[in-house]
Amino acid sequence: MIEERAYFTKEMKQTHTILVPTMLPIHFGIFVKMMQKEGYNIKVLDNMEKTVIDEGLKSVHNDTCYPALLVIGQLLDGIKNCGIPREKLAVMISQTGGGCRASNYLYLLCKALKKSGYGDIPVISLSFFKDKFTEGFSLSPVFFMKAAYSCFVADLIMLLGNQCRPYEINKGQTRALEEELTRETADFFGNRPKSWKSCKKLMVDIIKRFDRIPRRQEKRVKVGIVGEIYVKYSPLGNNNLEDFLIEEGCEAVCPGFLDFALYCIYNGIVDYEFYGMNKKTVKFRKWILKKANILEEDMVKLIKENSHFDLPIAFAELPKKVENFISPGVKMGEGWLLTAEMAELIENGVGNIICTQPFGCLPNHVAGKGMMRSLKQKYPHANIAAIDYDSGASKVNQQNRIKLMIENAKLEMREREEREELVVESEQRSQQRIAR
Repeated sequence: MIEERAYFTKEMKQTHTILVPTMLPIHFGIFVKMMQKEGYNIKVLDNMEKTVIDEGLKSVHNDTCYPALLVIGQLLDGIKNCGIPREKLAVMISQTGGGCRASNYLYLLCKALKKSGYGDIPVISLSFFKDKFTEGFSLSPVFFMKAAYSCFVADLIMLLGNQCRPYEINKGQTRALEEELTRETADFFGNRPKSWKSCKKLMVDIIKRFDRIPRRQEKRVKVGIVGEIYVKYSPLGNNNLEDFLIEEGCEAVCPGFLDFALYCIYNGIVDYEFYGMNKKTVKFRKWILKKANILEEDMVKLIKENSHFDLPIAFAELPKKVENFISPGVKMGEGWLLTAEMAELIENGVGNIICTQPFGCLPNHVAGKGMMRSLKQKYPHANIAAIDYDSGASKVNQQNRIKLMIENAKLEMREREEREELVVESEQRSQQRIAR
Protein backbone atom coordinates (compact mmCIF):
# COMPACT_ATOMS: atom_id res chain seq x y z
CA MET A 1 0.00 0.00 0.00
CA ILE A 2 1.19 3.53 -0.79
CA GLU A 3 0.34 4.65 2.75
CA GLU A 4 2.87 2.22 4.23
CA ARG A 5 5.91 3.59 2.47
CA ALA A 6 8.53 6.13 3.61
CA TYR A 7 8.41 9.71 2.38
CA PHE A 8 11.23 12.14 1.75
CA THR A 9 11.55 14.63 4.60
CA LYS A 10 13.34 17.97 4.84
CA GLU A 11 15.94 16.40 7.14
CA MET A 12 16.90 13.89 4.42
CA LYS A 13 18.23 16.76 2.31
CA GLN A 14 21.44 16.58 4.35
CA THR A 15 21.80 12.79 4.43
CA HIS A 16 20.33 11.21 1.29
CA THR A 17 21.45 10.82 -2.32
CA ILE A 18 18.59 11.20 -4.79
CA LEU A 19 18.74 8.94 -7.85
CA VAL A 20 17.21 10.35 -11.06
CA PRO A 21 16.60 8.47 -14.34
CA THR A 22 18.10 10.09 -17.42
CA MET A 23 16.32 11.36 -20.52
CA LEU A 24 18.04 14.46 -21.94
CA PRO A 25 21.78 14.19 -21.19
CA ILE A 26 22.54 17.90 -21.75
CA HIS A 27 19.45 19.30 -20.05
CA PHE A 28 19.63 16.95 -17.07
CA GLY A 29 23.34 17.66 -16.63
CA ILE A 30 22.48 21.34 -16.18
CA PHE A 31 19.34 20.88 -14.07
CA VAL A 32 21.05 18.51 -11.64
CA LYS A 33 23.94 20.91 -11.03
CA MET A 34 21.39 23.62 -10.24
CA MET A 35 19.61 21.30 -7.79
CA GLN A 36 22.94 20.56 -6.13
CA LYS A 37 23.39 24.29 -5.59
CA GLU A 38 20.02 24.17 -3.82
CA GLY A 39 21.58 21.74 -1.35
CA TYR A 40 20.41 18.39 -2.73
CA ASN A 41 22.74 15.50 -3.52
CA ILE A 42 21.44 14.42 -6.94
CA LYS A 43 22.82 11.61 -9.08
CA VAL A 44 21.64 11.13 -12.68
CA LEU A 45 21.83 7.47 -13.62
CA ASP A 46 23.71 6.58 -16.79
CA ASN A 47 23.30 2.80 -16.65
CA MET A 48 22.11 1.68 -20.09
CA GLU A 49 22.86 -2.03 -20.06
CA LYS A 50 20.33 -4.80 -20.70
CA THR A 51 19.97 -5.20 -16.93
CA VAL A 52 17.84 -2.03 -16.97
CA ILE A 53 15.21 -3.70 -19.16
CA ASP A 54 15.46 -6.92 -17.16
CA GLU A 55 14.79 -5.06 -13.90
CA GLY A 56 11.86 -3.25 -15.48
CA LEU A 57 10.29 -6.44 -16.78
CA LYS A 58 10.54 -8.05 -13.33
CA SER A 59 8.53 -5.34 -11.64
CA VAL A 60 6.44 -3.60 -14.33
CA HIS A 61 3.82 -5.33 -16.46
CA ASN A 62 5.01 -5.53 -20.05
CA ASP A 63 1.73 -4.04 -21.29
CA THR A 64 2.66 -0.85 -19.48
CA CYS A 65 4.20 2.04 -21.40
CA TYR A 66 7.78 1.21 -22.46
CA PRO A 67 9.24 4.44 -20.98
CA ALA A 68 7.79 3.45 -17.59
CA LEU A 69 9.51 0.10 -17.83
CA LEU A 70 12.85 1.77 -18.68
CA VAL A 71 12.65 4.54 -16.08
CA ILE A 72 11.65 2.20 -13.26
CA GLY A 73 14.12 -0.44 -14.42
CA GLN A 74 16.92 2.12 -14.46
CA LEU A 75 16.10 3.22 -10.91
CA LEU A 76 15.95 -0.36 -9.62
CA ASP A 77 19.23 -1.22 -11.35
CA GLY A 78 20.74 2.00 -9.99
CA ILE A 79 19.73 1.16 -6.43
CA LYS A 80 21.48 -2.22 -6.71
CA ASN A 81 24.67 -0.95 -8.33
CA CYS A 82 25.22 2.66 -7.24
CA GLY A 83 27.35 1.65 -4.25
CA ILE A 84 25.37 3.83 -1.83
CA PRO A 85 23.74 2.27 1.29
CA ARG A 86 20.00 1.94 0.73
CA GLU A 87 19.23 3.77 3.97
CA LYS A 88 20.89 6.83 2.39
CA LEU A 89 18.99 6.63 -0.89
CA ALA A 90 15.90 8.30 -2.32
CA VAL A 91 14.55 8.22 -5.87
CA MET A 92 12.90 10.94 -7.94
CA ILE A 93 10.46 10.66 -10.84
CA SER A 94 8.62 13.35 -12.79
CA GLN A 95 4.86 13.37 -12.51
CA THR A 96 2.41 14.59 -15.12
CA GLY A 97 -1.35 14.87 -15.15
CA GLY A 98 -4.03 14.01 -17.67
CA GLY A 99 -4.97 10.74 -19.32
CA CYS A 100 -1.49 9.64 -20.42
CA ARG A 101 -0.15 6.53 -18.70
CA ALA A 102 2.77 8.70 -17.52
CA SER A 103 0.33 9.91 -14.84
CA ASN A 104 0.72 6.51 -13.18
CA TYR A 105 4.53 6.29 -13.18
CA LEU A 106 4.75 7.40 -9.55
CA TYR A 107 2.47 4.65 -8.30
CA LEU A 108 4.01 2.05 -10.59
CA LEU A 109 7.40 2.97 -9.13
CA CYS A 110 6.14 2.67 -5.56
CA LYS A 111 4.66 -0.75 -6.32
CA ALA A 112 7.87 -1.88 -8.05
CA LEU A 113 10.05 -0.74 -5.13
CA LYS A 114 7.92 -2.61 -2.65
CA LYS A 115 7.88 -5.75 -4.82
CA SER A 116 11.69 -5.62 -5.07
CA GLY A 117 12.15 -5.19 -1.33
CA TYR A 118 12.93 -1.46 -1.44
CA GLY A 119 9.68 -0.17 0.01
CA ASP A 120 11.63 1.79 2.64
CA ILE A 121 13.35 3.99 0.02
CA PRO A 122 11.60 7.38 -0.21
CA VAL A 123 10.10 8.46 -3.53
CA ILE A 124 10.02 12.11 -4.59
CA SER A 125 7.47 13.29 -7.13
CA LEU A 126 8.79 16.16 -9.26
CA SER A 127 5.56 18.00 -9.95
CA PHE A 128 3.55 21.08 -9.04
CA PHE A 129 0.99 19.00 -7.15
CA LYS A 130 1.40 19.13 -3.38
CA ASP A 131 1.15 15.83 -1.54
CA LYS A 132 3.25 13.52 0.68
CA PHE A 133 5.57 12.79 -2.24
CA THR A 134 6.49 16.45 -2.71
CA GLU A 135 6.25 18.17 0.68
CA GLY A 136 9.78 17.24 1.80
CA PHE A 137 11.39 18.46 -1.43
CA SER A 138 11.26 22.13 -2.37
CA LEU A 139 13.06 24.45 -4.78
CA SER A 140 13.37 28.23 -4.59
CA PRO A 141 11.49 30.56 -6.99
CA VAL A 142 14.88 31.67 -8.34
CA PHE A 143 15.58 28.06 -9.33
CA PHE A 144 12.57 27.96 -11.65
CA MET A 145 13.57 31.24 -13.31
CA LYS A 146 17.08 29.92 -13.93
CA ALA A 147 15.72 26.55 -15.07
CA ALA A 148 13.59 28.30 -17.69
CA TYR A 149 16.58 30.27 -19.01
CA SER A 150 18.82 27.20 -18.95
CA CYS A 151 16.31 25.31 -21.10
CA PHE A 152 16.97 27.77 -23.94
CA VAL A 153 20.72 27.26 -23.57
CA ALA A 154 20.46 23.45 -23.36
CA ASP A 155 18.29 23.38 -26.49
CA LEU A 156 20.87 25.56 -28.23
CA ILE A 157 23.73 23.19 -27.35
CA MET A 158 21.68 20.21 -28.58
CA LEU A 159 20.66 22.00 -31.79
CA LEU A 160 24.17 23.08 -32.78
CA GLY A 161 25.74 19.80 -31.70
CA ASN A 162 23.43 17.89 -34.04
CA GLN A 163 24.47 20.15 -36.91
CA CYS A 164 28.19 19.72 -36.24
CA ARG A 165 28.65 16.07 -35.28
CA PRO A 166 27.87 14.51 -38.71
CA TYR A 167 30.36 16.80 -40.46
CA GLU A 168 33.19 17.13 -37.93
CA ILE A 169 36.68 16.51 -39.30
CA ASN A 170 38.12 15.61 -35.90
CA LYS A 171 35.96 12.76 -34.63
CA GLY A 172 34.69 13.29 -31.10
CA GLN A 173 35.32 17.04 -31.05
CA THR A 174 31.64 17.98 -31.05
CA ARG A 175 30.75 15.56 -28.24
CA ALA A 176 33.66 16.86 -26.17
CA LEU A 177 32.50 20.44 -26.69
CA GLU A 178 28.92 19.50 -25.74
CA GLU A 179 30.15 18.00 -22.47
CA GLU A 180 32.40 21.00 -21.78
CA LEU A 181 29.60 23.48 -22.47
CA THR A 182 27.15 21.46 -20.35
CA ARG A 183 29.53 21.74 -17.36
CA GLU A 184 30.14 25.45 -17.98
CA THR A 185 26.42 26.18 -18.37
CA ALA A 186 25.65 24.21 -15.21
CA ASP A 187 28.22 26.29 -13.29
CA PHE A 188 26.84 29.47 -14.86
CA PHE A 189 23.27 28.80 -13.71
CA GLY A 190 24.31 27.08 -10.51
CA ASN A 191 25.57 30.32 -9.00
CA ARG A 192 23.79 33.62 -8.40
CA PRO A 193 20.56 34.63 -10.21
CA LYS A 194 21.07 35.37 -13.91
CA SER A 195 19.67 38.04 -16.20
CA TRP A 196 18.59 37.31 -19.75
CA LYS A 197 21.30 39.72 -20.91
CA SER A 198 24.00 37.53 -19.37
CA CYS A 199 22.35 34.44 -20.89
CA LYS A 200 22.56 36.02 -24.34
CA LYS A 201 26.29 36.57 -23.88
CA LEU A 202 26.66 32.92 -22.91
CA MET A 203 24.70 31.82 -26.00
CA VAL A 204 26.84 33.95 -28.32
CA ASP A 205 29.95 32.29 -26.88
CA ILE A 206 28.38 28.84 -27.40
CA ILE A 207 27.44 29.61 -31.01
CA LYS A 208 30.93 30.87 -31.87
CA ARG A 209 32.63 27.87 -30.27
CA PHE A 210 30.50 25.43 -32.26
CA ASP A 211 31.11 27.48 -35.40
CA ARG A 212 34.88 27.09 -34.95
CA ILE A 213 34.66 23.29 -35.19
CA PRO A 214 36.29 22.22 -38.52
CA ARG A 215 33.59 20.60 -40.64
CA ARG A 216 33.37 18.91 -44.03
CA GLN A 217 31.34 20.71 -46.67
CA GLU A 218 29.11 17.91 -47.85
CA LYS A 219 25.43 17.21 -48.30
CA ARG A 220 23.78 14.67 -46.04
CA VAL A 221 20.21 13.49 -45.78
CA LYS A 222 18.48 15.31 -42.93
CA VAL A 223 16.24 13.10 -40.79
CA GLY A 224 13.79 14.63 -38.32
CA ILE A 225 13.08 12.89 -35.00
CA VAL A 226 9.67 13.36 -33.38
CA GLY A 227 7.50 11.25 -31.11
CA GLU A 228 6.84 10.38 -27.49
CA ILE A 229 8.91 12.65 -25.26
CA TYR A 230 11.05 9.99 -23.58
CA VAL A 231 11.75 7.77 -26.59
CA LYS A 232 12.36 10.88 -28.71
CA TYR A 233 15.24 12.13 -26.56
CA SER A 234 16.57 9.25 -24.46
CA PRO A 235 19.43 7.22 -26.00
CA LEU A 236 18.28 4.38 -23.75
CA GLY A 237 14.73 4.60 -25.11
CA ASN A 238 15.56 4.90 -28.82
CA ASN A 239 18.65 2.64 -29.00
CA ASN A 240 21.03 5.57 -29.60
CA LEU A 241 19.07 6.69 -32.64
CA GLU A 242 21.06 9.88 -33.30
CA ASP A 243 24.38 8.01 -33.32
CA PHE A 244 22.89 5.41 -35.67
CA LEU A 245 21.73 8.09 -38.10
CA ILE A 246 25.21 9.61 -38.17
CA GLU A 247 26.73 6.19 -38.87
CA GLU A 248 24.32 5.86 -41.80
CA GLY A 249 25.50 9.18 -43.26
CA CYS A 250 22.61 11.36 -42.08
CA GLU A 251 22.09 14.47 -39.98
CA ALA A 252 19.58 14.19 -37.13
CA VAL A 253 17.19 17.12 -36.70
CA CYS A 254 15.46 16.96 -33.32
CA PRO A 255 13.12 19.77 -32.13
CA GLY A 256 14.03 21.16 -28.71
CA PHE A 257 12.58 20.24 -25.33
CA LEU A 258 11.31 23.80 -24.93
CA ASP A 259 8.55 23.04 -27.45
CA PHE A 260 7.11 20.35 -25.17
CA ALA A 261 7.29 22.59 -22.09
CA LEU A 262 5.46 25.43 -23.88
CA TYR A 263 2.99 22.93 -25.35
CA CYS A 264 2.00 21.93 -21.80
CA ILE A 265 1.47 25.58 -20.88
CA TYR A 266 -0.46 26.26 -24.10
CA ASN A 267 -2.79 23.34 -23.39
CA GLY A 268 -3.99 25.09 -20.23
CA ILE A 269 -5.18 27.97 -22.43
CA VAL A 270 -6.94 25.50 -24.73
CA ASP A 271 -8.69 23.99 -21.68
CA TYR A 272 -9.97 27.44 -20.78
CA GLU A 273 -11.15 28.27 -24.30
CA PHE A 274 -12.81 24.88 -24.87
CA TYR A 275 -14.09 23.99 -21.40
CA GLY A 276 -13.76 27.04 -19.16
CA MET A 277 -11.04 25.33 -17.08
CA ASN A 278 -7.88 26.95 -15.61
CA LYS A 279 -9.56 30.36 -15.40
CA LYS A 280 -7.26 31.44 -12.54
CA THR A 281 -4.05 30.67 -14.44
CA VAL A 282 -4.92 31.48 -18.04
CA LYS A 283 -3.54 35.05 -17.91
CA PHE A 284 -0.31 33.82 -16.37
CA ARG A 285 0.00 31.11 -19.03
CA LYS A 286 -0.50 33.65 -21.81
CA TRP A 287 2.15 35.88 -20.25
CA ILE A 288 4.63 32.98 -20.11
CA LEU A 289 4.04 32.15 -23.78
CA LYS A 290 4.45 35.78 -24.81
CA LYS A 291 7.68 36.08 -22.80
CA ALA A 292 9.01 32.77 -24.16
CA ASN A 293 8.27 33.89 -27.70
CA ILE A 294 10.38 37.04 -27.19
CA LEU A 295 13.27 35.04 -25.71
CA GLU A 296 13.10 32.51 -28.52
CA GLU A 297 13.23 35.32 -31.10
CA ASP A 298 16.36 36.61 -29.33
CA MET A 299 18.01 33.18 -29.54
CA VAL A 300 17.18 32.80 -33.24
CA LYS A 301 18.57 36.28 -33.92
CA LEU A 302 21.82 35.41 -32.13
CA ILE A 303 22.28 32.26 -34.23
CA LYS A 304 21.57 34.21 -37.40
CA GLU A 305 24.01 37.01 -36.55
CA ASN A 306 26.88 34.81 -35.38
CA SER A 307 26.82 31.74 -37.64
CA HIS A 308 25.31 29.99 -40.64
CA PHE A 309 23.62 27.24 -38.65
CA ASP A 310 20.03 26.24 -39.43
CA LEU A 311 17.55 28.04 -37.20
CA PRO A 312 15.31 26.25 -34.66
CA ILE A 313 11.57 25.87 -35.04
CA ALA A 314 9.69 28.66 -33.23
CA PHE A 315 6.92 27.40 -30.94
CA ALA A 316 4.69 30.38 -31.77
CA GLU A 317 4.30 28.99 -35.30
CA LEU A 318 3.47 25.42 -34.30
CA PRO A 319 -0.24 25.75 -33.39
CA LYS A 320 -0.87 27.25 -36.85
CA LYS A 321 0.62 24.19 -38.56
CA VAL A 322 -2.14 21.82 -37.39
CA GLU A 323 -5.17 23.94 -38.26
CA ASN A 324 -6.02 21.71 -41.25
CA PHE A 325 -4.91 18.46 -39.64
CA ILE A 326 -5.90 18.02 -36.00
CA SER A 327 -7.67 19.90 -33.22
CA PRO A 328 -5.62 21.61 -30.47
CA GLY A 329 -7.96 19.78 -28.11
CA VAL A 330 -6.03 16.58 -28.93
CA LYS A 331 -3.49 16.91 -26.14
CA MET A 332 -2.98 13.55 -24.47
CA GLY A 333 0.71 12.79 -24.38
CA GLU A 334 2.41 14.78 -27.16
CA GLY A 335 -0.94 15.31 -28.90
CA TRP A 336 -1.15 17.95 -31.61
CA LEU A 337 2.49 18.96 -31.01
CA LEU A 338 3.66 15.75 -32.68
CA THR A 339 1.72 16.54 -35.86
CA ALA A 340 2.82 20.18 -35.76
CA GLU A 341 6.51 19.30 -35.50
CA MET A 342 6.25 16.93 -38.47
CA ALA A 343 4.53 19.61 -40.59
CA GLU A 344 7.08 22.24 -39.56
CA LEU A 345 10.04 19.96 -40.32
CA ILE A 346 8.69 19.13 -43.78
CA GLU A 347 8.08 22.81 -44.59
CA ASN A 348 11.66 23.58 -43.53
CA GLY A 349 13.19 21.06 -45.91
CA VAL A 350 13.39 18.04 -43.58
CA GLY A 351 11.06 15.72 -45.46
CA ASN A 352 12.46 12.51 -43.93
CA ILE A 353 11.04 11.91 -40.47
CA ILE A 354 11.22 9.12 -37.89
CA CYS A 355 8.22 9.07 -35.56
CA THR A 356 9.43 7.28 -32.41
CA GLN A 357 6.69 5.69 -30.37
CA PRO A 358 6.40 3.20 -27.52
CA PHE A 359 4.50 0.18 -28.77
CA GLY A 360 0.83 0.60 -27.89
CA CYS A 361 1.09 4.32 -27.04
CA LEU A 362 -2.41 5.52 -27.99
CA PRO A 363 -1.62 9.28 -28.20
CA ASN A 364 1.25 8.55 -30.61
CA HIS A 365 -0.83 6.22 -32.75
CA VAL A 366 -3.47 8.95 -33.10
CA ALA A 367 -1.37 12.12 -33.40
CA GLY A 368 1.72 10.51 -34.95
CA LYS A 369 1.10 7.39 -37.03
CA GLY A 370 -2.55 8.34 -37.47
CA MET A 371 -1.68 11.66 -39.13
CA MET A 372 0.91 10.34 -41.59
CA ARG A 373 -1.61 9.85 -44.40
CA SER A 374 -2.99 13.38 -44.06
CA LEU A 375 0.51 14.84 -43.97
CA LYS A 376 1.56 12.92 -47.08
CA GLN A 377 -1.54 14.14 -48.92
CA LYS A 378 -0.47 17.73 -48.35
CA TYR A 379 3.27 17.04 -48.63
CA PRO A 380 3.59 14.25 -51.25
CA HIS A 381 7.40 14.26 -51.02
CA ALA A 382 7.35 13.51 -47.28
CA ASN A 383 9.07 10.29 -46.21
CA ILE A 384 7.79 9.34 -42.73
CA ALA A 385 8.47 6.11 -40.84
CA ALA A 386 6.78 5.23 -37.55
CA ILE A 387 9.14 3.09 -35.45
CA ASP A 388 7.84 1.17 -32.43
CA TYR A 389 10.11 0.77 -29.40
CA ASP A 390 9.40 -1.91 -26.84
CA SER A 391 11.22 -4.48 -24.71
CA GLY A 392 10.17 -7.17 -27.18
CA ALA A 393 11.00 -5.18 -30.31
CA SER A 394 14.04 -6.23 -32.33
CA LYS A 395 16.73 -3.56 -32.63
CA VAL A 396 17.76 -5.08 -35.97
CA ASN A 397 14.20 -4.77 -37.34
CA GLN A 398 14.02 -1.16 -36.16
CA GLN A 399 17.31 -0.29 -37.83
CA ASN A 400 16.40 -2.13 -41.03
CA ARG A 401 13.21 -0.11 -41.36
CA ILE A 402 15.17 3.09 -40.77
CA LYS A 403 17.81 2.02 -43.30
CA LEU A 404 15.09 1.47 -45.91
CA MET A 405 13.76 4.98 -45.29
CA ILE A 406 17.29 6.41 -45.52
CA GLU A 407 18.02 4.60 -48.80
CA ASN A 408 14.86 6.05 -50.33
CA ALA A 409 15.89 9.50 -49.08
CA LYS A 410 19.41 9.17 -50.50
CA LEU A 411 18.05 8.00 -53.87
CA GLU A 412 15.71 11.00 -53.99
CA MET A 413 18.57 13.34 -53.08
CA ARG A 414 20.80 11.92 -55.85
CA GLU A 415 17.99 12.25 -58.41
CA ARG A 416 17.37 15.84 -57.30
CA GLU A 417 21.07 16.67 -57.62
CA GLU A 418 21.18 15.13 -61.10
CA ARG A 419 18.19 17.21 -62.17
CA GLU A 420 19.86 20.33 -60.78
CA GLU A 421 23.08 19.50 -62.66
CA LEU A 422 21.12 19.08 -65.90
CA VAL A 423 19.48 22.45 -65.39
CA VAL A 424 22.86 24.10 -64.76
CA GLU A 425 24.37 22.43 -67.84
CA SER A 426 21.42 23.53 -69.94
CA GLU A 427 21.77 27.12 -68.76
CA GLN A 428 25.52 27.05 -69.47
CA ARG A 429 24.93 25.77 -73.03
CA SER A 430 22.34 28.47 -73.59
CA GLN A 431 24.76 31.15 -72.41
CA GLN A 432 27.48 29.74 -74.71
CA ARG A 433 25.16 29.85 -77.73
CA ILE A 434 24.22 33.44 -76.91
CA ALA A 435 27.91 34.35 -76.54
CA ARG A 436 28.67 32.86 -80.01
